[in-house]
Amino acid sequence: MTYQIAVCDDQQESLEYISALVQSWAEQLGISVRLSCFQSGESFLFTYAEQKNFDILLLDIEMNAINGVELAKTIRKENDGAQIIFITGFPDYIAEGYEVAALHYLMKPVSSEKLQQVLNRALGKIKKNEKSLFLSLSGETVRIPVYEIKYLEVQQNYVTIHARRDYTVKKTLGEFEQELDERFYRMGRSYLVNLSYIDKITKTNVFLSDGSILPLPRGHYESLNRAFITHT
Repeated sequence: MTYQIAVCDDQQESLEYISALVQSWAEQLGISVRLSCFQSGESFLFTYAEQKNFDILLLDIEMNAINGVELAKTIRKENDGAQIIFITGFPDYIAEGYEVAALHYLMKPVSSEKLQQVLNRALGKIKKNEKSLFLSLSGETVRIPVYEIKYLEVQQNYVTIHARRDYTVKKTLGEFEQELDERFYRMGRSYLVNLSYIDKITKTNVFLSDGSILPLPRGHYESLNRAFITHT
């Protein structure tokens, strides 16, 4: 597999430096990458309009016109899977990264060792995101990337999978639990929730990033909190 990586930085020296570190990382791991370099957010978006399959994005925050955070927000409107890594000379933007599910912030000057560690994390998440569920619905097979699944809900003898759209199948929650991975937490008899989509947990409810609110069964608060913190 060839991984698509983009580096966007309006300073040529920094652009060349980060690109060289990415190439060195790929060579050390023996993986194939296609590296694209952009000197502005506008030039990236021009290419992105036709090519949306980037796996990893390294975005400088302090750019003219369209900065890295604005660029990430535009990408996130239709792409949840890309791993976004911000590069900045200032720590002031860190809070904004939560809005776009940024993987990490790298402070300038970027060290080779730190960049490699973050790229390794990104690669691990990408490999997880390649996992899919396959469902037979109305005589056809539907593939659902696991990372898109927010939660699963039992309704009588059926389970509804809430992802980019909803799918309902006659199957038990336990069967799905065996197919899914450690990202999912079983909340009683009714729900399997993807820890990646949780925004907030109270004693009675679980609040997800898409606005969904799930009732939290009694006795699950402490264990869900531990799972959430460990996952984060």
